[in-house]
Amino acid sequence: MYTDPIADYLTRVRNASSAGHRVVEIPASKLKKEITKILFDQGFILSYKFEDSKVQGSIKIALKYDKMTKDPVIKKIQRISTPGLRQYAGANELPRVLNGLGIAIVSTSHGVMTGKQAQRENVGGEVLCYVY
Repeated sequence: MYTDPIADYLTRVRNASSAGHRVVEIPASKLKKEITKILFDQGFILSYKFEDSKVQGSIKIALKYDKMTKDPVIKKIQRISTPGLRQYAGANELPRVLNGLGIAIVSTSHGVMTGKQAQRENVGGEVLCYVY
C-alpha cells in the first residue's frame, strides 16, 4: 500500500518513459484522470484511455517520444506538494516552470488546472507537480 497515490502515478509515468515503454497502466482516481487530461491537452502524452471496472478502474496512457531522437517528451515530472508537506500558492504566487516551457499542475477550488490557467482565472491552490 502506498500513502501518496499522486506520487505513485508520477513515478509510474516517469519510469515507463525512461524505460522506453509505449503504454503505462495506472490505477484510476478522479484526480489522476484530471491530471491525465491536462498532460494530454498540453501535449506531453500521445493518448489515454479510461477503463472502468467494478472496483477502481485503470488509466492506460500512451507515452509520447521524439520522432528523430526517440527521447521521451516528458523530460522531468516532479511532485511538489506531498502529504507530509503541502505546498499552496496564491494566484499571484503561482510558479513559472522553466521560464514558461513547462507546466505546474494546480488543484484549485475550480478543479485541477495548469498554473497559467489558474492565474487567468485568478485562483490559487495546491501545487501538485511540475512537468517539463
